[in-house]
Amino acid sequence: MTLIAMFEDAVQQYGNKPALAHKPRGGTYQDISYTEFGASVDAFSQGLNALGVQKGDRVAILSENRPEWAISDFGILKTGAVNVPMFSTLTAAQVGYILKDSGAKIICVSTEKQLEKCLAIRDEIPTLEQIILFDAIEGETPEGVIEFTAVCETAGEEVNNDSQEDDVATIIYTSGTTGNPKGVMLTHANFIFNLQACKSLIDVGETDVLLSFLPLSHVFERLGGHYVPLFSGAKIAYAESTFTVAQNMKDVAPTVMLSVPRLYETMHERILRAVQEGSPLKQKIFHWGVSVGSAVSSAIQQGRKPSAILQLQQGIADKLVFAKLKAATGGRLRFFVSGGAALPQSIAEFFHAAGILILEGYGLTETSPVISLNHPEKWRFGTVGAQVPGIEVQIAEDGEILTRGPHVMKGYFNNESATAEVIDADGWFYTGDIGVIDADGFIKITDRKKNIIVLSNGKNVAPQPIESELVQSPFISQIMVIGSERKNLAALIVPNFDALKAWAAENGVDASDTPTLLDTREVQQHIQGEIRSRLTDFADFEQVRRFTLLEKEFSQEDDEMTPTLKLKRNVIMERYAEAIEAMYPENA
Repeated sequence: MTLIAMFEDAVQQYGNKPALAHKPRGGTYQDISYTEFGASVDAFSQGLNALGVQKGDRVAILSENRPEWAISDFGILKTGAVNVPMFSTLTAAQVGYILKDSGAKIICVSTEKQLEKCLAIRDEIPTLEQIILFDAIEGETPEGVIEFTAVCETAGEEVNNDSQEDDVATIIYTSGTTGNPKGVMLTHANFIFNLQACKSLIDVGETDVLLSFLPLSHVFERLGGHYVPLFSGAKIAYAESTFTVAQNMKDVAPTVMLSVPRLYETMHERILRAVQEGSPLKQKIFHWGVSVGSAVSSAIQQGRKPSAILQLQQGIADKLVFAKLKAATGGRLRFFVSGGAALPQSIAEFFHAAGILILEGYGLTETSPVISLNHPEKWRFGTVGAQVPGIEVQIAEDGEILTRGPHVMKGYFNNESATAEVIDADGWFYTGDIGVIDADGFIKITDRKKNIIVLSNGKNVAPQPIESELVQSPFISQIMVIGSERKNLAALIVPNFDALKAWAAENGVDASDTPTLLDTREVQQHIQGEIRSRLTDFADFEQVRRFTLLEKEFSQEDDEMTPTLKLKRNVIMERYAEAIEAMYPENA
C-alpha cells in the first residue's frame, strides 16, 4: 500500500464528489471533483515523466496552499519521485540550501515572486534542471522555466508506478531553530500508518469540509489537512491567504479545521477586546454566559450530564453570548485540532465553555507526525492526549519523551551521524521534549529539552509554562523568558499595543508615540502587576523579576520565528543582547 495507490482508490470511490475548492481572486469558491483531481494528477505525472523525472528523483515545491500543490504532490509520487516541500516564506538563500542539500532535479513554484527566488540562486544548484511555474507568466518565459499547464499538456506515456511502502515519499526540512535544517525522510508506510491511527480516533468522512491554511509544507497540515481528508472522501477548501481566514471560514463553513495555537489566541483576544468595549450590561451578560458554559464544560469533563437548569441556562447563554462566535466559524464546526506548539489550557477551556471543542495533539516531523492525540471520545485539557494506537512511548530518566514504532522516520537525508544522535540501536526516537504521562495515559509536555533554563543557583526552569500563562494577559502579545546562568528570570515582552493604548487612554497615560508609552512608569508598573498576578502559582525561582518591552513584534520576516511560529531563541538572544544585559546590571 502506497500513498498514490490510496489516492487512486479514493478517486475511484468518490468520483464526482468535490475534493478540492479554491477561490480565484475576485471570484467565489469553485469545486474540483475527485475525478477531475485524478485526471490532473495523471496529466502532471506524465508531464514530469516527459521531463525525465524518474523514481527516486527529488522534486521540490515552493508554494502557498492551492490545488496545484496537491496535484503536484500526487503527480510527483506517481512517478516514484520524492516530494521536497518548502515554506513559501523562505528566503532565496534558504531555498538554495534545501535545493542543494536534497539534490532536487525540478522545483515547482507558485508565483513570479517565488520564481524570482529560484532564478536568483539557480546557477548555484548543479542538479536543478527545470522550474515549473503554477501561475501564467506575463511576457517572455525565462530559459529553463515552464508553466504548469504546459507540463500537464505534454503528451507522455501513462506512468507505471512501482513504488513500495518503504520507499521515501517526502523529504521535509526541519524549521531550523538552531543550525541548518535537516531533511527528514518519511516513507509511504510512515504516513499510511499515522493517518490510519488518527482516523481510528477521529472520524472524518464524506460530509466533512476542511479549511486549509496552515502550510502544506508542514507535516501537521500535510497529514491532517491533506492526506486524511482526501482518503476519507472529504472536501478541502483552500484559504486565500493567512489574512483571509476569518472571512474564508464564513465562506466555506468548515466542519473540521486544523491550526496552530496562535489562531485560537487571536480569536480569544478579539472577543475579550470587543467585550471590554461594550456596555457594562453586555460585559455582565458575557461573563455570566462564560460561567454557565464553564459549568457545563466541567460537568462534561467529569463524565456527568449537566442538570436540567444548567442546560436551560446554556441554551440562553448560547443565544445571547456564543452564537456570534459560532457564526464566525461558519456555523457547522464539529471541532478544531491544534498542533505545532503548546495550546494554553485556558484557551481550550474558554472555547469549550462556548461549545467549541479544540483537540490538541503532539508530534514532530520525524514522527510523521502524530505521537499522541486528544479525540472526541477521550480528551483532557492541558495535555496532548494519549499515544495513538500501535506505537510505544516512554519517559527517560531525565524526563525526555521517547517513542518507537512505524511512525518514526527513515532518517535524516545524507546525514547518518545526525540520525544516530536521535534514534538509538533499539529504535527509540529521542524527541527532545520534556514531559510526563499521567495515570490515565495522557501526555503533558513541559518544554523543549534545549529550552530548559538553568539558573546560576542550579535550578532548572521550563520557560514554556511561564510564557503560556503570561500571554493570557490581554496586554501581552508575545514573550520570551530568559535567564540561563543568571540569578533570576527576565523576559522580552511584545505588548498588545491596541489593548495597552486603550488602557493608557482610560488612565490618562501619555501615548503620543510607542516609545514614550512603553517607557512610562505607569505602563511598566501595569505590566509588572500583570506578571505578578498571573504567576502566583509558580515557585519563587520561576518568577519573572525583570522585563523589557519591545516596540516591534517577533516575525518570520525578521528571522525571529520559524514558519510554524516558534521563536528562534538564539536569534532573538543575539539581536537583543544589549537589552538583555541591561536587565542584569549586576553582571556588568
